[in-house]
Amino acid sequence: MGRFDDRATRPARGPRDLLRWRLDKLRGVGASGEKDEIAGAPRRENDGAALRGPEASLTWIGHASFALRLGGRMTAIDPIWSERIQGVVPRLVAPGVAFEATPPIETVLVSHNHYDHLDLPTLKRIGPKARYVVPLGNAAVLREAGLTEVVELDWWQTHREGDVEYTLVPARHWSMRMPWNRNDMLWGGWVIRGPEGVAYHSGDTAAFDGFTEIGKRCGPIDWAMLPIGAYEPRWFMEPQHMNPDDAVAAFEALGARTFVAMHWGTFKLTDEPLHQPPVRTRALWAERSHDPARLWIMDVGETRRLSAETRA
Repeated sequence: MGRFDDRATRPARGPRDLLRWRLDKLRGVGASGEKDEIAGAPRRENDGAALRGPEASLTWIGHASFALRLGGRMTAIDPIWSERIQGVVPRLVAPGVAFEATPPIETVLVSHNHYDHLDLPTLKRIGPKARYVVPLGNAAVLREAGLTEVVELDWWQTHREGDVEYTLVPARHWSMRMPWNRNDMLWGGWVIRGPEGVAYHSGDTAAFDGFTEIGKRCGPIDWAMLPIGAYEPRWFMEPQHMNPDDAVAAFEALGARTFVAMHWGTFKLTDEPLHQPPVRTRALWAERSHDPARLWIMDVGETRRLSAETRA
């Protein structure tokens, strides 16, 4: 029994389910026949200059990784600059900003311990001068790597650094780094509140009714970073990852002002074609008659200013 089993997603997916998925894929069971139309998410060159100024900004590094400047602080969320996940799954698109061109990172937020979100090679490169803010139980992983400036939080707890508050909020997910530590470490999303506004990063999550509560307790949320990829096959992924339909519904439940798409086009993790997540998200957005300017499907390496205009 893991320490946080009572908070974990249900139904849980285990080794037998994973084997079934792999065998189904080999046999072509459930395959749509739709091929990838892109090799990965679009990328634009970014020399890091846009991240160095005092203005609030958000830069997509790729996958669930962002560089956020808010309240004058440089915060990295789920940073992964590695070329492979756990040395195995290759990166399809280079990081949006070279690590060497990124301004010094002062605070690092980790949503959970899966290897595409807690990437120790990247955290070691960031080094011990940064403050690491993580869910309960994750500090030991970082301290074993020599990263000692670690703060652990439970859901709804807040840590402050300068003018910025970081609040860990619930997510419908689970954790594991080794077969023997399933759900021993907590997971969650992050609400980041600074003088310029409020950002939300969901981490990995399935659809759940907690989005409404997050919006009520922490809102109004100006910029909501939500995953739109890694969702097929649904029988396997539904309890742990949202699809575009779920993500747009989550945005609406949060009552957020701007949707920032993430968790697609950087690594090939699941069965849907690489181009499908943004195509479906844009179509759903239009069907619901939302303002097109409020949907940010950014290029890897793109920086957006977090200005009063993007909040209004």
